[in-house]
Amino acid sequence: MEDFILASQSPRRKLLLEWAELPFEIIVRSTDERYPLDMPIAEVPIYIAKQKALAVQAHLQTAYHKEHIGKTILAADTIVVLDGVVIGKPKDRLEAISILTALSGKMHRVITGVVILHTKGEIAFSDITEVQFHPLTQDQIVFYVDQYAPYDKAGAYAIQEWIGVVGIASIKGDFYNVMGLPVSRVIQALNQLS
Repeated sequence: MEDFILASQSPRRKLLLEWAELPFEIIVRSTDERYPLDMPIAEVPIYIAKQKALAVQAHLQTAYHKEHIGKTILAADTIVVLDGVVIGKPKDRLEAISILTALSGKMHRVITGVVILHTKGEIAFSDITEVQFHPLTQDQIVFYVDQYAPYDKAGAYAIQEWIGVVGIASIKGDFYNVMGLPVSRVIQALNQLS
């Protein structure tokens, strides 16, 4: 498989692609992660991922990046949806505690949108995983937030951390999607392009 560009600074996406032993390099450009408020929720992470991919593609059009022109670009974005409402990354400790309190004892959906830009065209898809939390005590929630500072994570948690081991009752779908990237689907899509 040819090497590609990962348009994400997520350490979890980087780790997952390394586990899959895929050849890639990371190039990231800052993008606005807002989306049209009337957009269907399932389309939101694809929309944001596409903005990330297009920003990197535009950046690579410069002479400085001649060796990168034509390379495949992979971008992704993950959202958490509870009761039809998108839950983003917490601004601070209090919001993280509030988000986890809302998720406690409930099922939510984790949706990761993936966009792959290639000279042959574009592939875009999303993957949905349902996650059920056990009821969490306030002490558990505060401990997790204070020990793990989940401020860069949609839904204020990472399934591979303590809260996932202790607090997740079940998942339906791809575990790695909850970490931030449905790797097996990404590999299938990249193979279509080779």
